[in-house]
Amino acid sequence: MTSTLPSEVQQVFERFITTEYTTVDSRGQPIAWPVTPYYRPGDPTIDVTTGIGYPKKALDARRNPRVALLFSDPTGSGIEDAPAVMVQGMAEVDDEDLSANRERYREESLEKLPATKEMMPPKAVESLFSWYYERIYVKVRPERVFVWPGGDFTREPVVHDTHLEEVRSGHIQEEAEPHPGARGGAIAWDGRIEELGRRYDRAALSWVAPDGFPLSSRLPVSCDRQGRVVRIEGEPAGLPVLAGRACLAAHSHAPDFSWQENFQVRGDLARGDEGWKLVPHKLIGGFELPDESMAARYRRNLSKSIRFYRTRRKVLKSRSG
Repeated sequence: MTSTLPSEVQQVFERFITTEYTTVDSRGQPIAWPVTPYYRPGDPTIDVTTGIGYPKKALDARRNPRVALLFSDPTGSGIEDAPAVMVQGMAEVDDEDLSANRERYREESLEKLPATKEMMPPKAVESLFSWYYERIYVKVRPERVFVWPGGDFTREPVVHDTHLEEVRSGHIQEEAEPHPGARGGAIAWDGRIEELGRRYDRAALSWVAPDGFPLSSRLPVSCDRQGRVVRIEGEPAGLPVLAGRACLAAHSHAPDFSWQENFQVRGDLARGDEGWKLVPHKLIGGFELPDESMAARYRRNLSKSIRFYRTRRKVLKSRSG
């Protein structure tokens, strides 16, 4: 359906540097990460990718192909007054030819993000980073598209391929599914959570709709240290916000993507006397490349690189066996 969408929506798919990509794991937990989208006007799918050393983004989509892409951060896109766009779609995982995917990723990433060329390792040691450069693609075929003009989530969205009343009620073609209940457990608190509302005044909140598809919205947030919760300072127009498992993704990047930082908080979304809140149960830092020297970046990510290298070996062993 992408070719029938307005040109300004297709332009968002093509020119945004990041999109918040949400999958739902086997326990019903939505998981959102910022990734780079690849799209050319008229393409049937919007493609995202992950390294073979950290394949969960693809494995979850293979198990449950209902995913969401939220285009809510226009940094570096060059689009003035860009709309926010959320896509609910069906995912297809492409990992048949890792060599071809590797070459495709090199070409596409350098075309879209030329500044990243300086971040690539020297050819002599590139093999040590195969866990990153051997790529798995996830191709998302849009089913429904929500557009908020000017990126204002307090306004009613324009919805393509369904009626807004159906979205609010949850009766969107697919039958309603059992909604994942609260995760429960101990509260996880971390210094990075306290960046919410200070360094990150907004973050992408993802939860699961009645039909099993993820929903996402970028909303104002604040940190309640005393209550040990994250306050959600608003509610998106036109979307049914439901209590239960949710994920909050915070991220930032340079306009040319020469540096990027991100983390996510998984927890339970609940409505209290002061509005919606997220009770945090797990914080996970992403693969980050802050604005620092290359040597510092290698030191920062050394332990993750070793873990990703080992995961790659396991994945390749399971494929060959």
